[in-house]
Amino acid sequence: MPVAAPHPSLGFGLGLRPTHYTEILDGRPAVDWFEVITENYLVGGGRPLHFLDAIRARYPVAMHGVSLSIGSTAPLDRDYLAAVKALAARCEPAWISDHLCWTGTGAHNLHDLMPLPYTEEALAHVAPRIEAVQEALGRTLVLENVSSYIRYAASAMTEWEFLGELVRRTGCELLLDINNVYVSSRNHGFDPRAFIDALPAHAVRQFHLAGHLDLGSHVIDTHDAPVCDAVWDLYAHALERLGPVSTLLERDDRIPPLAELVIELEQARRVAHTTLQRAAG
Repeated sequence: MPVAAPHPSLGFGLGLRPTHYTEILDGRPAVDWFEVITENYLVGGGRPLHFLDAIRARYPVAMHGVSLSIGSTAPLDRDYLAAVKALAARCEPAWISDHLCWTGTGAHNLHDLMPLPYTEEALAHVAPRIEAVQEALGRTLVLENVSSYIRYAASAMTEWEFLGELVRRTGCELLLDINNVYVSSRNHGFDPRAFIDALPAHAVRQFHLAGHLDLGSHVIDTHDAPVCDAVWDLYAHALERLGPVSTLLERDDRIPPLAELVIELEQARRVAHTTLQRAAG
């Protein structure tokens, strides 16, 4: 029987990657929980589910999807939602998250997480879709802010205002990707601390930390490098503002040995410990 997930904070986790399956089971690394990419386990059996079951027996997990496309104009994929619900019944995640984005139009999948225009029309479209997903899953949906490289001329509010209004209308929660806030702030010239300060603190369920590629004139979210100093500083600010939120270190490319990621995760623990002690005292 899977172990019960602590609440409200799971502590400090890593993204579960196939290259680390055996190391995790053989070594019991100092990781509090793992985040699984939902789509990797929507299969009928085989190696992925075998390892997920074995790791879930030892660690809490959260499910993180990339295919919901909650901002799309296409109908919700009910078969996909049924498969997500079945996987959740199997691994009993602490929560289920996906991205506030759209990923294509019609039969065309862009294979990217595209931002929405921040308008009343978009709110009126997305909010009922969130409610429908929550009803289908029987769970609160946790939505992540994405990195962006364009802005829509039609946008009539900030991204953080849009997120706050979605929370108010639907009761959804937020996965605050600190790196994405930083990347978007550099690309669009806003204050990343203002973004964090404006969020409804009660709704922030999880943090993401990751690396990026800084090209000077713009920044690209790559998830293939260690967290940089500016993102660590922004993480400390988020902790001061929002408190001890579950923190996940992501690496999706150029994935190093598990031991290196555990060392970087320890840095997140140190930053959180120091920041929260200072805030309390």
